[in-house]
This record gives sequence, C-alpha cells and structure tokens, in this order.
Amino acid sequence: MKLNSLMKRLSTVGRWMATTLFCVSAIAFVWQGAFFANTAAMADPAANLIAEADLGSQIQGKTSEDAGRAKNFIRDTANQVERTANKNAERVEQATDDSGSFIERKAKRDRDRIEKRAEEDAARTQKAVDNTKNAVERTVDNIKDTFSN
Repeated sequence: MKLNSLMKRLSTVGRWMATTLFCVSAIAFVWQGAFFANTAAMADPAANLIAEADLGSQIQGKTSEDAGRAKNFIRDTANQVERTANKNAERVEQATDDSGSFIERKAKRDRDRIEKRAEEDAARTQKAVDNTKNAVERTVDNIKDTFSN
C-alpha cells in the first residue's frame, strides 16, 4: 500500500510533534528536578548551618575521644616497656651469684635508662597527639566561623 503525498506529510508532521513533545517533557522533568530537589534547603538555609555546626561539634568530640584513647594506649605501652625492663633486670640479678656484680649493675643502669626513655617518648608522643587534636579542633572552629559569617 502506497501512501499519497498528504499522508506522507501528516506522518512527517506527526513524528515531529511526537519528538517535540518528548523533548519538552524531558526538559520539564529535568527542570523540575533541578529546582525542587531539596525544597527544605531553599526554604530555610539556616537549618543547614545548624546541621553543619552540629557536625563540627561531633567531629571535635570524636577527635577528643580518639586523642584520649591514643594517649591511654601510649601510656599503656610505656608501662609495658617499663615492666619488661624491670623483669629483665630481675632475671639478670637472679642469674648472677655475686651481689653487685658488673653485669647486675649494668642491667640496672639499662633498666633505669629504658624507663627514662619510655617516659620521655610517651610524653613526647602524647604532646604530639594533643597538638594534632588541637589543630583539628582549630580547623573545625575556623570552618564553623566561615559558614556562620
């Protein structure tokens, strides 16, 4: 069956109308989604600032909590090093028959030096943890201040 020229023209116009309708619908759908995706954010931008401030407080709280755990871990490690040094000194003392022998005195000096170094290292590491925690808290405060202005 052959189409006459009028039917060909109507068919072409119909395809153009369908394509146009489809494109207009797609544009309207995208337009609608872009402007009304988050109506609460457009209606009340202060709500986002409150949420960001709360998030900043959560970050600071988590940082303090983690810093406390890290400092406890450091302190526990230093104590374990000191206990091990004491055990080693006691073993040397038990192994030597002479009281006050050179080896026993050296073991005690080593024990004292190890304990001193463990304390110094623990203090230095805890100070570094505090500095890191303070830097994170200052950064969060600066970000909060930026968003509040």
